[in-house]
Amino acid sequence: MNDLTLIAELEPVAEKLLERHMGVAKEWFPHEMVPYSRGKDFDPNHQWVPEDADFGDAGSDIDEAVRGALYLNLLTEDNLPWYTRTISRMFGGDSAWGAWAQRWTAEEGRHAIVMRDYITVSGLVDPKTLEDGRMAQVSSAIVPEPDSPVDGMCYVAMQELATRISHRNTGTMLNDPVGYNVMMKLSTDENRHHLFYRDLVSKLIELNPSAAIEALKRQIMTFAMPGTGIPGFVEHAKAIAQVGIYDFAIHHEKIIMPLVFRQWAIDKVEGLSSAAEEARDAMFKYIERVGKVARRQVERREASEAAAIAIL
Repeated sequence: MNDLTLIAELEPVAEKLLERHMGVAKEWFPHEMVPYSRGKDFDPNHQWVPEDADFGDAGSDIDEAVRGALYLNLLTEDNLPWYTRTISRMFGGDSAWGAWAQRWTAEEGRHAIVMRDYITVSGLVDPKTLEDGRMAQVSSAIVPEPDSPVDGMCYVAMQELATRISHRNTGTMLNDPVGYNVMMKLSTDENRHHLFYRDLVSKLIELNPSAAIEALKRQIMTFAMPGTGIPGFVEHAKAIAQVGIYDFAIHHEKIIMPLVFRQWAIDKVEGLSSAAEEARDAMFKYIERVGKVARRQVERREASEAAAIAIL
């Protein structure tokens, strides 16, 4: 089954999933969530310092890893034009596919608006660093480029869930009820986006299980978040992993295992080609290795936390 045939076969499914999405999506407005009273004019001669952070009555304490997560999350959302181009290239701009891409783009754009306004008025990140990062990120046009619509569906199903978890954990670690509410709102939206692609992949497995599993193997074994073109991405990602916002353990336990074995039940899929059988075996071996790394990561974090408590 070639790509055009597959897209045509899945179009009625995409239409139903879009209708479901529109039926449960709740409109919200960034201006109602942003604490503009915290804002003040910027002195062009002032060099931003961490003490500029203002959480109102909650104080101004913020972990540097959480600050880094806000920076990465916002700049990832800012790269929206290139994501939209990629989705349109993979699925086309007509019928339900085009309608979904347009709605998704509008919702993701709203995420960047509320995050930027919240971060700016609260003084959480150097605004010059943010703008330099945005210019570098968007100018680079670096985004994931799946080779086919099948690969794209598999990748985005995982990526949207990962983004949901990252937003939620960032909000939980913010020492600010307002920021928490902002990040929870984004997390809820990202979950609905994830459900669209998750259920597309479920239908894809029914229609062409061999192609689906070969694509899943490729995307699981090469998965990377879409912000890799952001300046300082690696350093911030390491800090984010160390505090447990998003790391190997979360990726294994909250993304790979639930999707592969519970939602899609890849271990029970039958009627595979020999190449797909080999891909499934390789994928399962990789998942097992990731699990071992994840367990060691958790053990090291728990040991570090225990040592810190003992010192206190």
